[in-house]
Amino acid sequence: MANIKSAIKRINVTKAKQSQNRPIKTKISGEIKKFKEALAANELKHAEMQLNVVFSVLDAAALDNVIHKNKADRQKSKLAAALSKAQNAKTKKSA
Repeated sequence: MANIKSAIKRINVTKAKQSQNRPIKTKISGEIKKFKEALAANELKHAEMQLNVVFSVLDAAALDNVIHKNKADRQKSKLAAALSKAQNAKTKKSA
């Protein structure tokens, strides 16, 4: 355990920030899970609407410094590519 006053304060601040950030991170993972479930069920319209929700949640988290901006951008790119791949696969099947 920390003996120095500033170290004790940092521990308390870290715990407080962690308790504030945890629900936001949980919301991010939940929304991503909903998107992936819609994609797996081949509901592309629903997945597209869910992707917009995921984008807004990721942007809000990045703005509040819960996650790094580059991580948010990387996840958004990865999910958008997955949706695009699914849409291309569907158009090739119908053609």
